[in-house]
Amino acid sequence: MSDSTIQDLCTQFECLGLSKEKALETAKNQKLATSLIDIIASAKLESNDFSKSVGSQLYNLASTISPEAKLFKDFLAQEIAKENLSTNDQVSEAIKFCKSKNPIENYQEFKLATGMGIIVDDSTISSKINDFLTSNTEKLQKDRYRILGMLLSKIRQDPELRWAKAEKIKNELEKQVLQLIGPKDERDVPTKGKGKKPSKPSEKPKSTTEKPQKTSEYIPASLENMFAEGDISRLHKAGENPQIDPEIMKKHLEITEGQVITRFPPEPNGYLHIGHAKAINVNFGYAKTHGGRCNLRYDDTNPEAEEEKYITSILETVKWLGFEPSKILYASDYFKELHSMAVRLIERGLGYVCHCTGDEIYQQRGGESMGPRTACVHRERPIAESLEEFKKMKDGRYAAGEAILRMKMDLEDGNPQMWDLVAYRVMYATHHRTGNDWCIYPTYDFAHCLCDSIENITHSLCTTEFTQSRKSYYWLCDAVEVYKPVQWEYGRLNVTNTILSKRKLLKLIESGNVSALDDPRLYTLPALRRRGVPAAAINGFVRELGVTTAKTNIEVGRLESHIRDCLNSIAPRLMAVLNPIKVRLTNFSGTLNFEVPFKPRDPTFGVHTVPFTDTLYIDASDFRTVDSKDYYRLAPGKTVGLLYAPFPITCTEVVHDENGNISELLCRYEDGSDGKPTPKPKTFIQWISDCPSRGSPIMLNEVRIYNGLFLHPNPYDKTVVPGGWLSDINPNSLEVVKNVMVESGLYNLIHKFATDVGSKDKFANGNFEELRFQFLRTGYFCIDKDSIIPNEFIELSHKLTSEAVSENATAIPSTTSLIFNRIVNLKEDPNK
Repeated sequence: MSDSTIQDLCTQFECLGLSKEKALETAKNQKLATSLIDIIASAKLESNDFSKSVGSQLYNLASTISPEAKLFKDFLAQEIAKENLSTNDQVSEAIKFCKSKNPIENYQEFKLATGMGIIVDDSTISSKINDFLTSNTEKLQKDRYRILGMLLSKIRQDPELRWAKAEKIKNELEKQVLQLIGPKDERDVPTKGKGKKPSKPSEKPKSTTEKPQKTSEYIPASLENMFAEGDISRLHKAGENPQIDPEIMKKHLEITEGQVITRFPPEPNGYLHIGHAKAINVNFGYAKTHGGRCNLRYDDTNPEAEEEKYITSILETVKWLGFEPSKILYASDYFKELHSMAVRLIERGLGYVCHCTGDEIYQQRGGESMGPRTACVHRERPIAESLEEFKKMKDGRYAAGEAILRMKMDLEDGNPQMWDLVAYRVMYATHHRTGNDWCIYPTYDFAHCLCDSIENITHSLCTTEFTQSRKSYYWLCDAVEVYKPVQWEYGRLNVTNTILSKRKLLKLIESGNVSALDDPRLYTLPALRRRGVPAAAINGFVRELGVTTAKTNIEVGRLESHIRDCLNSIAPRLMAVLNPIKVRLTNFSGTLNFEVPFKPRDPTFGVHTVPFTDTLYIDASDFRTVDSKDYYRLAPGKTVGLLYAPFPITCTEVVHDENGNISELLCRYEDGSDGKPTPKPKTFIQWISDCPSRGSPIMLNEVRIYNGLFLHPNPYDKTVVPGGWLSDINPNSLEVVKNVMVESGLYNLIHKFATDVGSKDKFANGNFEELRFQFLRTGYFCIDKDSIIPNEFIELSHKLTSEAVSENATAIPSTTSLIFNRIVNLKEDPNK
């Protein structure tokens, strides 16, 4: 369509009450736009006569109408125009009614089925909600506003409230909940993934005698809330999807007993990415929320691209996100059944063997000019001949590309998914499970819906790029007369400043811009896990977005916000110096031991002891040679506090080396030993003591600072990246920092992780990413899998953290290699 046509459609659709963005999205979708124009015409109203409610339901009808309901589109559109069908539920029931009966001939029954004319008064709504909350008081008081969405979903299932206005139910529920438990407070903050703000390292540390205060726990949004609103909250119940033969549904229900069954069907040809995290939560979460089960089914129908390492990684990733598959299955489990169904398709005159080339098929489908479609010359070959040709394909008598099995569908249909899709192709490759048993393999278009059918899937949930495939999905199930699941599409998830395409990810590796598919700059799930991102933060992120049909392109900052909130509640704090400057205390000698909390105001994290000597290291960012009024850290002649130390220090002299660089700072320890009053510092900085007998400081081999991989949020946008996405690589996406020092509390944390029952197996296998910390005022970090932490290091850690502190500790083993990843930086202080 031309730009002017799209603009005209946008104007027309905005009259329905659609937002500019939604109107534009609809105008660009040729199929939906055509359907909506048709529905508007059927309503027989001028565009300026549409109320927002009528316009919304006309759009709803156009986007959800079934083939059966299309026969009555004029009638349905006019009922909406009369405001007889004024809610999503009513339109949904109207479409469903058309699948089995004629609504015009059975109008009274139609009115009853769609709730037409039923008015639910305010007193009934109030009374029903009051009764419902009374029976759920204990859960409401415990979980508070976290379950508001779930409560709304359940109360709307009450038969007496079915046809009540959703907005009225929502407002009354919120009103009564407010009366019962009061307004939202700090107890409700975790539902949004917002923990309390971390204390600023620059503040004076609180006394250890202060009353402990535990920081709020990060709690992702519940799965119940994720499915409580929108179209997904109104999906059919198991057994409500009509079949070509009622006996098919009878057998299905005998097997499933009405249980919800979903599946997560990845192709094992790459690592899962952030978009798959949404799919995992949707498929496993929907089943769990409705008391059902979800299978993990590998779509392994292309042996040329699939590898065992991806199969292993996919299962690990699903479990990492907190889900356990009901069954682990493979499309290859059904190769014999799928082959039998292909034969059945041919026998019914709905499949044929074709010898056309890819280019010939493209031309048959209209070619570049999108001209008229023409049938393949093999389309009408006799059934017996196609059966014989298909057997030749199976027996290996054709080379790859010489023959394919196609489905005889409907070339006149406006949907390209009905243009005689390929069902089987010849492929000589060793399959990871079936070896060389087969040389023909089913396509996704053939295998996917039939595998769903074999597994009795009740809800085939997928992303909106498969919307057009819904028709071919249903066509094939009916063609071979097997159980037909319901396909429902939701918007896929994209995140800015990254790419998720497998082909483009491989290009990044080939070009040397990233090291592997789990490079922490990528947004594959193994990469995010390696970077140290907690699974809970990813779940919280995707659940917060909800499940809608809109394609979501989310700012990466929203994900990072969840990561920070989660890490704030689980990460112990350590002092670390990324760019050390030596400080020598001229009036202090000996060694003191200070008790330091792993997390201030949260005693559950425990404490550890750090040494304090006359030689310290501070970060270069905490010192300036030229002071200013708005600067509160260390400078010549200035006093600054040391975190957890009882007294501050004052810089008395700056010593430079022969090249003019600062070699050390001479400072006075303001402990009052000179009889002068102790100056009161305005801020506190972190430090690390030089104490070899206590293994301090711990020197890291590398700290890897990860920044955005691309310079622009959308590297595909040619208006800002004319050179293409590969030209938009950020040259500073990875910064490697050497000579970083960390305080001795790291020994305690590594030793505990390596010896805890729940973590020692992970440690032994080199899975260090759950060793996460906050380096004060710097960011959140974890230990990368490239690290080497030998048993001798663990033994040293035990020795250095035992009650009897050793004064003769040996050096860190030379085979040790400590490599840290920055997971995410801290929130920028707006007043900084």
